[in-house]
Amino acid sequence: MTSSFSTDVVDAILRHMNGDHTDDNLLIARAFVNPSAEAATMTGLDEDGGVWDVTVGGSTTRASVAWPAGRITERAEVRREIVALYDEACAVLGVEPRPHA
Repeated sequence: MTSSFSTDVVDAILRHMNGDHTDDNLLIARAFVNPSAEAATMTGLDEDGGVWDVTVGGSTTRASVAWPAGRITERAEVRREIVALYDEACAVLGVEPRPHA
């Protein structure tokens, strides 16, 4: 996946999502990829969306999920779009979202 975001920026976002937001990754995967997802790891992102490796029934597949607001170009927009995905995932799954700081 090619991206106009630098490797350092993408790596930092992936470390953060996979270190601090593993439950959010799973919610996003269950809402937008497969409701039976057992695990999800964010593996990439670009201007059009995020990419997760999603495990279902012991098999892992790669899935892209588009940003809710469409194409983005700025680093600051990534957080906004991941938060929007999380909020939408909670709505789809009937989960109460936690407040955002």
